[in-house]
Formats: sequence, C-alpha cells, structure tokens
Amino acid sequence: MQRLNTLLKQPELNALNARNQQTQATQKIWEAIAPDNLAKFSHAGSIQNQQLTVYADNSVVAAKIKLLLPSLLIQLQKQVCEVTAIRVKVQVKSTPQPKPKIRRKLTPAAASSLKNLSRKLTGTALGDALEKLSKNTD
Repeated sequence: MQRLNTLLKQPELNALNARNQQTQATQKIWEAIAPDNLAKFSHAGSIQNQQLTVYADNSVVAAKIKLLLPSLLIQLQKQVCEVTAIRVKVQVKSTPQPKPKIRRKLTPAAASSLKNLSRKLTGTALGDALEKLSKNTD
C-alpha cells in the first residue's frame, strides 16, 4: 500500500489521487446511510452536479434503493452533503468461469471388484448400471 501511495503522490497522478480520495469519502458516506443489506451489494460512485451515483450489483438491489430514495436523500442532507438526487445504475459483476470437473479414476483393484460385482448381478438393473460404470473405468 505504501508503494501505491508513493506512486499516487507523483505530480502526474494528482488528479487520479484526488478522484480516488473523493470516491473513498463518498463510499464512507454511502456505507453510513445505506442499510447494511444494501451496502453489501452496492457502492457509491461520484457526486457530480449535486447528484450521487450509486452502483448496484443487480436489479433487485437497485429497485430497493430506488424505493428508499427519499429517506436516503434526507440522511445525505443530514450528513452535510449537497446532494439533491441519487442516480442508481446496475453494474453486474462478471461470473467466474466454472472449474472443469476433475475426472477421478478408480484403482485397478476397485475396477476389478466393480466388474466382478456387475457379473454377479447380471440381468438386474443394478447389474446393468454397474456394467456401464465398469466400462468407464478403462
């Protein structure tokens, strides 16, 4: 974190540092006024033209925030924020790629036991299912 702070103190990045501090301050205010269950699934953007932008993780959270707009605006004004409107945007997070299933192999002893059992139960539904399983163990 110290390296990042040192990097942000360079004159070329002053605008980025100022915007970062403003966003952090806005986020702290949002966490203070938003209900806990909504604060977990949303985050505050910037305040521009007396309008706070809030990003919701899904449309359900956005709808709930929109229902609470009047009370949230009152709470923002109590926090001495010059905000007259809250704009809610849905920002869906991308889902991670599913992990490929690891195909497990039976030990040779287990595979032979499975084949023997399928031979003993030949002609039954269980025997047929065990036979299919034993063919997949090769």
